[in-house]
Amino acid sequence: MLFPTVDFAVFFVVVFTFSWLLRPYRQVWKAFILAASCVFYGWWSWNYLLVLFVSIGMNWAFGLLTFRVLTPEGERTTASRWLVRLAVVANLGILGYFKYADFFISTITDKLRTVGIAVDGPILNVVLPIGISFFTFQAISYVIDIGRGQWRRPLSLLDFAVYLSFFAHLVAGPIVRASEFAPQLDENPNPRYVRSAEAFMLIFRGMFKKVVISSFLAIQIVDPVFALPEAHDRWAVLWAIYAYAIQIYADFSGYTDIAIGVALLLGVRFPQNFDSPYIALSLQDFWRRWHMTLSRWLRDYLYIPLGGNRGSKAFTYRNLFLVMLIGGLWHGADWTFVVWGAIHGAYLVGERVVKERWHGHELGLPPVLVKVLQWLLTFNVVCLAWVFFRATSIDNAFAMLGRLFSGAGSPGGVTVLLIVTVVASIASQFVPPRIPARFEVRFATLAPVLQILALAAGLVLIDALGPEGVAPFIYFQF
Repeated sequence: MLFPTVDFAVFFVVVFTFSWLLRPYRQVWKAFILAASCVFYGWWSWNYLLVLFVSIGMNWAFGLLTFRVLTPEGERTTASRWLVRLAVVANLGILGYFKYADFFISTITDKLRTVGIAVDGPILNVVLPIGISFFTFQAISYVIDIGRGQWRRPLSLLDFAVYLSFFAHLVAGPIVRASEFAPQLDENPNPRYVRSAEAFMLIFRGMFKKVVISSFLAIQIVDPVFALPEAHDRWAVLWAIYAYAIQIYADFSGYTDIAIGVALLLGVRFPQNFDSPYIALSLQDFWRRWHMTLSRWLRDYLYIPLGGNRGSKAFTYRNLFLVMLIGGLWHGADWTFVVWGAIHGAYLVGERVVKERWHGHELGLPPVLVKVLQWLLTFNVVCLAWVFFRATSIDNAFAMLGRLFSGAGSPGGVTVLLIVTVVASIASQFVPPRIPARFEVRFATLAPVLQILALAAGLVLIDALGPEGVAPFIYFQF
């Protein structure tokens, strides 16, 4: 069930109404939210629910067993360490089967053919359940946190099921930790003090990003150029690359805005997931602003367990590179994602080396110019990596990059409106947060009826500006 659809609108009206009617009865409310989340997820395919239920039951059991074998003081034991390892292996095994089985089989058979061994590998045609990467990472973080002694008691089965399946974050994040979500299940918020103004602003902004900005850029230039780069000139290819950087941001952050807004209307707050990533002056800063919940997850559950920066410089560089490489592979079973992760990993290592060797050295340039150069370099490296992320194959990515330097073709798709949309989207991220915050405060002073009418008018405008039909969110495939 997609957010910007009539189906979801009807679904959410029902959920919103009964959620607040049942909220005083906590157990009943939790059961209702779980049932609603199952309907939301099963709307795509009821078969997906089986995978979700297995993840819920398996990880709740691992969490309970791990908690029971900790010391009375909550310290780790040999048994708890092995249970956590087993839970991680089991989760990654399920994720790996659905996400990478066909990829590895086809890769191995292709390699065998190159050395003259004809093998017909069994293509499984595994259907990837939507959002499996997100709820798997949430489940892993829960078991690991229990193993680290960070929980005084494990969640009940119902609480854990609601946490893992909650429809607002289920299919594309943000990656919410149990410690952030579970305490809110036992609160009894007053519906009169729901942050409706903030929620409506988030929903409107998210819808506009997805339905208008992302869809326009995809149709206007991104999809045609990436589909056939040989038919377009360097000008069209350049703007297609920049347009995709905006498209994926508008698409993914748009989903997150809607998810956070929807959750707020139900009295639940999610962590922030984007913070103007395209104003970053370094790639490290970019990852502090882009998909922030995934960045923190990779840091706390992968980078630090690998050793972080506690060893030699070479050891730290290795960990940085590995984390980004694995992060790339997490996004999908294709070598394009591996290259995307490798570019980010290599550049992060390069940044670290430069800072360590030239720290304190002045370039003799005005500070403003230095910042502009840092921004230009960071933004273009991010866009370079996005080429591989979006490309259908490695060959397609190099074909895109090759067209930047040679060949003539059609400049089709590059219009004044396109250029204005891309430039304005980037410029909007430089707007100080206090300005939209002031607008939100003023919006909050309106009566709830006027807020709803304003949101309805905004959604009608979005529908008028957007294309017919709504494409799935990009991150649904991960």
